[in-house]
Amino acid sequence: METRELTVVAGSFVGFQLLFSVASPPLSSVITPGYGRLPPTKLTEWNSRLVSTVHALIVGLFCLYILWYDDAVNANPVWGDPSLVKLNVAITCGYLLYDLVLLACNWSTMGDSFFVCHHLAALYAYGYVLTRGVLPYFANFRLISELSTPFVNQRWFFESLKYPRSHRLVVLNGVAMAVVFFLVRIAVMPSYWASVFATFGTPEFERLGLGAQVAWITSCIALDVLNIIWMYKITRGCYKVLTGRGGRKVKVEAEASSSLDKKHTNNHTD
Repeated sequence: METRELTVVAGSFVGFQLLFSVASPPLSSVITPGYGRLPPTKLTEWNSRLVSTVHALIVGLFCLYILWYDDAVNANPVWGDPSLVKLNVAITCGYLLYDLVLLACNWSTMGDSFFVCHHLAALYAYGYVLTRGVLPYFANFRLISELSTPFVNQRWFFESLKYPRSHRLVVLNGVAMAVVFFLVRIAVMPSYWASVFATFGTPEFERLGLGAQVAWITSCIALDVLNIIWMYKITRGCYKVLTGRGGRKVKVEAEASSSLDKKHTNNHTD
């Protein structure tokens, strides 16, 4: 890994930690007075989700820019110039490391084995991108999934502020969350895997070596399985809101990541 990428990973880790501990409390207090009335455990997760939203917007929008304008990556998805992709992935890796530390420090209240699996799978796969510069198109494509994360977090914010599930804003956000989550994590699967299969047997694919091939394919399968599980939970929750049935709370999260599929590579993340 080059010095630039290491610097971005470390800087992102520190930056997200500062956003969590220093910037989020006063900012959240200004946005809503309900923040100050939350119990300590809720305050921790609130700050965590605000950081998650900021990360998702930065990485998701950067991802779209690369997909639209980075001709080198689009022309050669396996070995194209990875410069911009590596910066985006480094930001996500810094976030995933920050989030793993946060989960470990607050495991009794925030621990989730799904998120740990998601983050580790994303870091495993993205490590190859940062160290060898391989698979830039596919690594960046997975980060599209982060665009669903702000809606997932907003759902939790509404619940913490005790908005009724029938509230117009809650319903609108729930529908938007289900639609965006489906579009960026589920609907893209056929296109993504078609591009993956198209590389099989090519000189570029063989040049990757077995280690990178296994890391790429297995992490993508793991992240997509998690995305399908989360899509089921989101759909079930959205159905209950629209039909007014209420029911058991469903805990969901979206990097990167990607964070894979964190906070997260798929997740992303993904």
